[in-house]
Amino acid sequence: AASSYATFSQEEPDHQLNGYPQLPFTFHQNLPPTGWNDNLTRRNFGDTLHEQDEVLSMWGPDAPPIDPNSALRQFLVAVAGFIAAGFTIKAITPDPPSIRRKYPYDGFVKEFGGLEENKARIFPVYLSCIPHL
Repeated sequence: AASSYATFSQEEPDHQLNGYPQLPFTFHQNLPPTGWNDNLTRRNFGDTLHEQDEVLSMWGPDAPPIDPNSALRQFLVAVAGFIAAGFTIKAITPDPPSIRRKYPYDGFVKEFGGLEENKARIFPVYLSCIPHL
């Protein structure tokens, strides 16, 4: 009987509750709006509070209307659609009919009184598809 403090009864699944009733995990937003003593929080006076009442109450976060996996899948489809639309628009947009302006002498650095350290950046060849300003 020396270790009787460490033994738990099999009736209680969560030992941290210490006899507190196991109430169903239902959001108050899903309950009918009328027929309660307190219609604002959808509770009757004297009801036992759920252990996670902050999450399940009317003032807690909204209950998810759809399955989170389905929401993630729909979000990824929408992102893929935007990316595909962007690439499609970029592919069908014609090149400008003019030649981009190029300045001699490294962009007139000396002529405008600039410093050699402030020269325009020269992009590598693999970034040459990005338009220079």
